[in-house]
Amino acid sequence: MSGETVITLIGNLVDDPELRFTPAGVAVASFRVASTPRTFDRQANEWKDGESLFLTCSAWRSLGENVAATLSRGARVIVQGRLKQRSYEDREGVKRTVFELDVEDCGPSLLRATAAITKTTGNNGFNGPQAPQQPAADPWAQQQPQRPAQRPQQPQQHQGGYSDEPPF
Repeated sequence: MSGETVITLIGNLVDDPELRFTPAGVAVASFRVASTPRTFDRQANEWKDGESLFLTCSAWRSLGENVAATLSRGARVIVQGRLKQRSYEDREGVKRTVFELDVEDCGPSLLRATAAITKTTGNNGFNGPQAPQQPAADPWAQQQPQRPAQRPQQPQQHQGGYSDEPPF
């Protein structure tokens, strides 16, 4: 949609994602991400942490189920989604405004970790819980055909170094 604020957030999960289901049976995982900027103080010759940003995130349908099944407290994540502002009145009658992230994509950061990917089955996350899919035969995992010992001769280039033939 036009005019929405799409952001990418990198940080650590504050708690384990909490998976719930709406009355209609739609899955939603809620989790908070803490993102803390770090700067190098040349005078002190050390890294210093800035003020942390805590952002509540909501991942819907199969994304929410996958987040809840995969990620846990402390995991470094990369989250991309639409920033939403919501105003409400608390129990004492004080008006409050919060910012939340409606997650479109999420994954573990591989900067200091590894991850194993397991594909799931389903209809783009519009049905209930999904079972992990057994790895199918990967056509790309097959051995590559042997290349000929000699490379085919490259077509001659026209004067000026240009040719209609691709360089490969």
